[in-house]
Amino acid sequence: MTATSTITPISTQLPRSKAPLEWAVSANGTLFTAQIPIDASGQVVAGGIEAQARQTMENLKHTLECAGGGMASLTQALIYVTDRNHLAAVNQVYAEYVQEPYPNRAAIIVSGFAREEMLVEIVAYAATGPAS
Repeated sequence: MTATSTITPISTQLPRSKAPLEWAVSANGTLFTAQIPIDASGQVVAGGIEAQARQTMENLKHTLECAGGGMASLTQALIYVTDRNHLAAVNQVYAEYVQEPYPNRAAIIVSGFAREEMLVEIVAYAATGPAS
């Protein structure tokens, strides 16, 4: 007997990527998403790490809402930044969006992203309902 899983794209109305990806998908009661600091036009926001962290969190919040949940459904966040010194600003913004019980989280320092002007990216997992 083999288990099958249906992967369902989540419609987010975020700008369509040129890469072969969906902004979010769900399968077996879990939402999978990666969010970056882009605005409605698909451009990376200017203004440094705080502005980029806020846009990334707004995109994450929007995506979770589109999936039928909200920030309370967030179970894990993997935060990637290009500079260790950016973590304090990211933590400050992140804390405005999450409440106890906090999701599991990790922070990773990377050398860069596909879009050179990006300073932060968040990979996140959330509960979307009972496993099917």
